[in-house]
Amino acid sequence: MANSILFQNLEKQTYARREAFNSLRTNLQFCGVDNKVIMFTSCTPDEGKSTVTMELARSLNDDGKKVVLVDADLRKSVFVGRYRIHSEETMFGLSHYLSGQKKMDEVINHTNIENLDMIIAGPVAPNPTELLGRELFVNLLAALKERYDVVLVDCPPLGWVIDAAVVAPNCDGVVLVVESGAISYRYLQDVKKQLEVTGVNILGVVLNKVKVEGGGYYNRYYSGHYKGYYNKYGRYGYGRYGKYGKYGEYGHYGEEPTEPLEDVAASSGDTPEKPGGGITGKDGAIDFDHLYQTVRKENQR
Repeated sequence: MANSILFQNLEKQTYARREAFNSLRTNLQFCGVDNKVIMFTSCTPDEGKSTVTMELARSLNDDGKKVVLVDADLRKSVFVGRYRIHSEETMFGLSHYLSGQKKMDEVINHTNIENLDMIIAGPVAPNPTELLGRELFVNLLAALKERYDVVLVDCPPLGWVIDAAVVAPNCDGVVLVVESGAISYRYLQDVKKQLEVTGVNILGVVLNKVKVEGGGYYNRYYSGHYKGYYNKYGRYGYGRYGKYGKYGEYGHYGEEPTEPLEDVAASSGDTPEKPGGGITGKDGAIDFDHLYQTVRKENQR
């Protein structure tokens, strides 16, 4: 029987935030009804990938979809700490299932959001890449695809560890979350090539943490109050992460955060991630030329 978990720290959605994710939801729906298992990854940590995944799950839920969110970040999951996930019973996660300790139904958790279930990451595993490459994970995604309308899979940053490339072939599509002003043109190209090697369908890119000044679509559309809302998010430098592929340098990846989300945000000078929008081309396909131009403009400021 499935366990029940409670999100104790769900942020209330503003109108602008809700509309941004409704737009993302609509764009993904236009990519095709066959895209039921969707993976999310990024170039580096802290680009807002997990927040985007959660907020999209809420948006899909508002649209009447039955959704399951699979936390496949077996190294440094942020969901339990960020959303203060609580349960009256012992919680089991993906690492329990992939290691053969628990069955699928024992790791699926009902949440306090109607029609949204979740599989948490579970304890940090010493061999996450190996676990994600097992047939058990392939079978899990296939079973979830039959049971739910949409399966969202949150994976570690592909620019830092290879896990997302192992998961990608088992998904119908992938969405890349990119932090505005933080990722160089060449770095983004490298991660894109890594995804292409897996053969996965790249559905699009979410340009996140956008700083809006002067003209522009969001500035014109959400003037006044919402302009101030978006402008409070600071800008990041880029190039500080170095070449991707340093799989052993993932910081303290795998440790539970010791500070509440509010304290972490204050100490880093950042605020919780806000979506800036998506960039897609014809028939819902990604327009990388447009994205690269946007990234270059951000980096030149």
